[in-house]
Amino acid sequence: MFRRIAIMSITGACLAGCSTMAPIYNRPDAPVSAAWPTGPAYQNSGADKSSDKRVADIPWREFFVDKQLGALIELALKNNRDLKVATLNIERSRAQFQIRRSDLFPKVDAAAAAGYQRIPETLSTTGKAMTVEQYNVGLGVSSYELDLFGRVRSLKDQALEQYLATEQAQRSVQISLVSQVAFAYLNLAADRERLQLAHETLNNQQESYKLVKSRFDAGGATALALSQAQTAVDAARVDIARYTTLVAQDENALNLVVGSAIPTDLLPSGLVETLTALKEIAPGLPSAVLLSRPDIIQAEGLLKGANANIGAARAAFFPRITLVTSIGLGSDDLAALFKPGALAWKVAPQITLPIFSGGANQANLKVSEVDRAIAVAQYEKAIQTAFREVADALAQRGTIYDQVTAQQSLTDATTVSYRLSQARFDKGVDSYLTVLDSQRSLYVAQQNLISVRLIRQINLVTLYKVLGGGSK
Repeated sequence: MFRRIAIMSITGACLAGCSTMAPIYNRPDAPVSAAWPTGPAYQNSGADKSSDKRVADIPWREFFVDKQLGALIELALKNNRDLKVATLNIERSRAQFQIRRSDLFPKVDAAAAAGYQRIPETLSTTGKAMTVEQYNVGLGVSSYELDLFGRVRSLKDQALEQYLATEQAQRSVQISLVSQVAFAYLNLAADRERLQLAHETLNNQQESYKLVKSRFDAGGATALALSQAQTAVDAARVDIARYTTLVAQDENALNLVVGSAIPTDLLPSGLVETLTALKEIAPGLPSAVLLSRPDIIQAEGLLKGANANIGAARAAFFPRITLVTSIGLGSDDLAALFKPGALAWKVAPQITLPIFSGGANQANLKVSEVDRAIAVAQYEKAIQTAFREVADALAQRGTIYDQVTAQQSLTDATTVSYRLSQARFDKGVDSYLTVLDSQRSLYVAQQNLISVRLIRQINLVTLYKVLGGGSK
């Protein structure tokens, strides 16, 4: 009999391995173009270079060669709370999957029990009071569902896809974290450079003010020129105060994303041109890039899980067979518990056939089908969003070098104009207003040059991020 019970349990486990009633999964077609956009803004930035290494395969330690930034990213990966939550979510999803998977197998429990009961003479069949003793030990399978229609297996598949999607979510968080550290680092570097420029401008304006003041005292300059020189000094002081605040806020933002206080020696002094190992990035084909991004893999995993849920909802329309078995030894005498004749067994199969549920099963099926439709739309939206992120970055990349070149030329020309206007003022040819206008134009040009250099660096990091880099 024990062999018969074991055979029934093994047969049930085998039946649980049968195919489910979930629809056959087919990946939806990507609702985007098969090629990146082209036009004047892109300047062939979307051209594919098949010989180049895929961006997503470049580890961040190879991409970011700046030692200070690399150390900050290492700190962030250890201390950032968002990444810790994502990692813990993986452990939670793994445990939930293991719970669902365990439902595919019989749960065998060992039990031992002893019972003592006194029956009064008024209830005893012998007319005398008596004490009844019972002892038993055994093994049993409790409420094991024979998964003939794949309900349990569908739930297991859904839990597996949820677990795999959570792993991809953790990769997405890491990619975002690496780029956030780089963005915060670059913004701090740019604002520190702007602050340094403001200090240098203030020193120059103060020297100019002293020169005009000495001329005014000697009668060689007007009160208007002196007032104009004073306004230039005050404007520089305003910028110093403003950029001092921005630098402090940038440091606070960097501390937050890193997750701990940052050592002073890891803070940047200004923008550098050797932040990354690459100066050009080949995006590859959309089909190869987008479908390998972890956020899109995550969305597809959730879609597969929703598809599996349909199988569980369909199986609810069919009978559920539950098996309860036990085998062991029982006796009314502890000394005779393990003697021949003490064998006891029990087999209690139960079948449940849904007859009337008030439309609950049909409604559950409808819910699962709608959930899958929602998952399809979310998956397609994830692809469209990713396509736009890459396209936007490529559009900016196609023109950013022209912006930097033009802004550098403008700054150089404005520098020459400022020197000439200063020389003409020193010789008394022009008024100080011309010098003041040239100073302001030069200062604005220098600030704008810092801005476009920052944009170029941020664009390179953004391309690395949106093409799936940073998860390794």
